[in-house]
Amino acid sequence: MSKRRVLTGITTTGTPHLGNYVGAIKPAIAESQNPDVQSYYFLADLHALIKAQDPRRVQQSRLEIAATWLALGLDTDNAIFYRQSDIHEIPELTWLLSCVCAKGLMNRAHAYKAAVADNETDGQSDPDRGITMGLFGYPVLMAADILMFNAHKVPVGRDQIQHIEMARDVAGRFNHIYKGDYFTLPEAIVDDKVEVLRGLDGRKMSKSYDNTIPLFVSEKKLQKLVRKIKTNSLEPGEPKDPDTCTLFQIYSAFATEEESLDMRRRYAEGIGWGDAKNEVFEYLNAHLRAPRERYEALMNDPGHIEQVLLKGAERARAEANALMERLRVAVGLGRFQ
Repeated sequence: MSKRRVLTGITTTGTPHLGNYVGAIKPAIAESQNPDVQSYYFLADLHALIKAQDPRRVQQSRLEIAATWLALGLDTDNAIFYRQSDIHEIPELTWLLSCVCAKGLMNRAHAYKAAVADNETDGQSDPDRGITMGLFGYPVLMAADILMFNAHKVPVGRDQIQHIEMARDVAGRFNHIYKGDYFTLPEAIVDDKVEVLRGLDGRKMSKSYDNTIPLFVSEKKLQKLVRKIKTNSLEPGEPKDPDTCTLFQIYSAFATEEESLDMRRRYAEGIGWGDAKNEVFEYLNAHLRAPRERYEALMNDPGHIEQVLLKGAERARAEANALMERLRVAVGLGRFQ
């Protein structure tokens, strides 16, 4: 029986933070070590260009994200780890899919509709003002990412389900027009058990809110950020509610069940916020110390990261090239002999 194929893209527009780790990186790395699954993990650097036009920031983010995944134990012998931009067949496939994709389907994309709505709210005479073709057409690029490797499952958040449905629509249309089973219809995986970590201000941890705790900041910076986590005015000795506390949520995302139960008991006993923040810092720092050291070593050896990514790209392109040869023939672009 062939392996189940699971594909995950990581947009290279920022520095990985604790929320990324809990929500996406940790479960994905565990999956990368499953011998019954063929995992594909890629740096979505072509997608990054849609909203990030500072080349230094994009380049730095690519390096930081690659180093983060490797430092945390991504199994690159089992999983295929590559940069999207290294797979030159992906833009070609994007064009083939664009030629069968209905414009009306793209008109319904959430990101495009939101951008149009913003323009209308601002009173712009042109509803498409400032909207690039990258933003408008990126669901097709995402479909190409998925269909290139005929992924069966794609882990996504609820806001991305529409894009998987679009990939299915485009794949089905291509299969119908060219009368063949060229593409597997992918399925979205939404894990409701995966926790959305809150940030320093109590909102969802997100770089857009500037409330994140980067994974591999220095010990001193980590301590400073933990101390900034928003709490309430309850005094030491007063019982506190762990279920509404960002500090407890972050701690329990890393702690064992037994450790979380013990901390919950201490909340009921009225642990002081200063003591709680010190303990959370000490726990996180101990948990992140070893991968932080590996991360720093990798960041100081970009040549090693480059070789890992090139090796992954070689494996990915072997598959991509074979599929594209078949697709070129299917659409009439095959060689004459």
